[in-house]
Amino acid sequence: MMEHQRCSWANSSPAMQTYHDQEWGRPTYVDQELFERLCLETYQAGLSWATVLNKRAAFHRDFHDYQIQAVAAMTTQEIDAAMQDAGIIRNRRKLEATVNNAQAWLKVTAKFGSFANYFWAFVGESMPLSREVPTQTPLSIALAKDLKKRGFKFIGPIAAYAFMQSVGAVNDHEKNCAWR
Repeated sequence: MMEHQRCSWANSSPAMQTYHDQEWGRPTYVDQELFERLCLETYQAGLSWATVLNKRAAFHRDFHDYQIQAVAAMTTQEIDAAMQDAGIIRNRRKLEATVNNAQAWLKVTAKFGSFANYFWAFVGESMPLSREVPTQTPLSIALAKDLKKRGFKFIGPIAAYAFMQSVGAVNDHEKNCAWR
């Protein structure tokens, strides 16, 4: 059986291959999935994606499977308990931002009907192909700025662009990748 050619970054481990082949770059419209991906991108700041991906299951456990209402209601005691879990990235600011961002998410949802409605209207549905993979774009700068205005934390233009890549708002698969 011949394997599909995938982006070179995805060949570092079976987990990375699965993430690439089944999730990365696929348009996502489910708020809970969008929320998880935004959270994962905020955890990645300063770290490798492999580190975040390897800790994904533990994050699911500590953050109520990214059920937005449950995360928004998390207490300081729950964050303290998460800080004891060696299975996650134990950065208090990132963990507190997860709770804060769930609360901000709910406000966006109240205004737009869903975060997906807000996000896809903001970025557009065209999924442009990139010639070169940037770390940020004018659109990711505008998205990060707008999210911050809406109360989100730990999200900058680079994390916003990585989020956009993850959820299929841009197509940054490498030229020889079967998923491009």
